[in-house]
Amino acid sequence: MSEKTRTPIGKIVAASLIGTTIEWYDFFLYGSAAALVFPALFFPESDPLTGTLLAFLTYAVGFVARPLGALVFGHYGDRLGRKKLLVISLLLMGGATFLIGCLPTHAAIGAAAPLLLTALRLVQGFALGGEWGGAVLIVSEHGDTARRGFWASWPQAGAPGGNLLATAVLAVLAAVQSDEAFQSWGWRVPFLLSGVLVLLGLWIRLSISESPIFQQAVANAKPSQSMPIVEVFRYHWRDVITAIGARFAENVSYYVLTAFVLVYATTEAGLAKPVVLNAVLIGSAVHFFSIPLWGALSDKLGRRPVYLLGAAGVGLWSFAFFPLIDTRNFAALTLAVTVGLILHGAMYGPQAAFFSELFATRMRYSGVSIGAQLASIVAGGLAPLIAVALLGAYNSSFPVMLYVAGAAVLTLITVFVSRETRGRDLATLGDAENSTAR
Repeated sequence: MSEKTRTPIGKIVAASLIGTTIEWYDFFLYGSAAALVFPALFFPESDPLTGTLLAFLTYAVGFVARPLGALVFGHYGDRLGRKKLLVISLLLMGGATFLIGCLPTHAAIGAAAPLLLTALRLVQGFALGGEWGGAVLIVSEHGDTARRGFWASWPQAGAPGGNLLATAVLAVLAAVQSDEAFQSWGWRVPFLLSGVLVLLGLWIRLSISESPIFQQAVANAKPSQSMPIVEVFRYHWRDVITAIGARFAENVSYYVLTAFVLVYATTEAGLAKPVVLNAVLIGSAVHFFSIPLWGALSDKLGRRPVYLLGAAGVGLWSFAFFPLIDTRNFAALTLAVTVGLILHGAMYGPQAAFFSELFATRMRYSGVSIGAQLASIVAGGLAPLIAVALLGAYNSSFPVMLYVAGAAVLTLITVFVSRETRGRDLATLGDAENSTAR
């Protein structure tokens, strides 16, 4: 691709960031609704805690679908290109979210309501499983080696950006509506808003160019090469394990900090929903800006040192997180969420560059996606469910603290034994046969 037709890195970053923000908005909106309204609307025959567990179970179903999305999108992303698959993932995610906003509740159609809700959640998970890998790769493969951690961290900022947007919309609605109005129809508004956001994201994503490194790899590819996923597990199985272990604490801590906190703070600490939403809103805003800073720091110090700092930090902070919430003080609650998310950013910021630098180009979309999304099933997908179950079984937050700390230990061990990837040339990280020797 000539320099005239190659999209500037700033526009690539903007397109990726806006697209991921919209997709994460859709995904996180479901998590917030699962904590706040879905138990009563779709599982009304259960007691409050059981209803919340059932709502989070449908929430976890989305994570189960993510590895399937990673397989399908990874395969075609490595064959057809990053851009095409990013457009498809955006349409799937936005369509499913819009339809959730149109769903009749249990009061209208009975048991069919939670079944339809679960089906749409599966579509969300499938789409997001393919979205993440393509979004971080199209930036990583356009950017330069020296600043890859910084540039690639911006799509990562789409996660708090989406959470910020979803929480902000819910907070505004909760503030201007009565609980009855919000429960009756107000909760649908943020889901329906997704249709407008998808049109914006689609317009932006269609305007960018394909990854030049991918195009070079396609031009040099041999017709006899195996399917990308086969080559991933043949030559990069150690890197897949590295990605799974590295993602574990990052995923568990994030969903405890942003999803389970809505349950714990409202039911155990007795705080009002708007108060908790505002605290998450402030924390997500700080998180958004901290992620690129951590990514830039990883360009200076390396991916591993920054990642290790984040894993150790969230593990230790879990023991302060719940006591701060128990004070029932808004400032303490906000501090608990914000510091936790800043420490999470030390893992999430370098993660895109770190994972991109593990895999060869012709199997990079598959490798990055599979490694990240396999972890999402047992880490992020189950985190709110496990946290609620532990709280219900022991009537204490201490087991949840141990759960987060245990996840942090697993990630610390994984990243500590891995090799530093900073400075690798993605264009020449091509021979799978050589990758086994790394």
